[in-house]
Amino acid sequence: MRAVLQEASIPVAAIVAALGLFGVFVAFAGASPVEVWVILFKGAFGDWFSWQNTLQRAAPLMLTALCVAIPARAGLTIIGGEGAMVLGGLAGAAFAHALPVGGLAGTFALCAAGAPVGAAWIMLAGWLRQWRGVNETISSLLLAYVAIGLFKHWWKGRCATPPA
Repeated sequence: MRAVLQEASIPVAAIVAALGLFGVFVAFAGASPVEVWVILFKGAFGDWFSWQNTLQRAAPLMLTALCVAIPARAGLTIIGGEGAMVLGGLAGAAFAHALPVGGLAGTFALCAAGAPVGAAWIMLAGWLRQWRGVNETISSLLLAYVAIGLFKHWWKGRCATPPA
């Protein structure tokens, strides 16, 4: 139990320190830090819509964090996870367009379509490191630009006409 409390104390202390520093900047701007913190937390967690909006905006950040964390366990420094996210999202959208499945099954099907594409894109940076000796940090960043270019190429013209 003591080890769990020690491990939890570091993130809690970091959050408290960040809120304190933010409060100092807010106070310098002439506003009440407590009122700003209340508004901040109500906006993020105040009702069901706020929770949904927070999770919707946090999901891409968590997915790109996985693109960094999982290869880091293998000793790779991959920081270009945006490319994997973009192509994984494109694969999910293409799958949803090809086979419209709704509900919870549709959500799992989209994840099952997008995750392997994103993983394969990150795996490409690892492959370049292993077999060609290319620095994975640089290649993952450059591959992100390639992925965004591929996304724009494949998506061009698909949304040219606005919905009625």
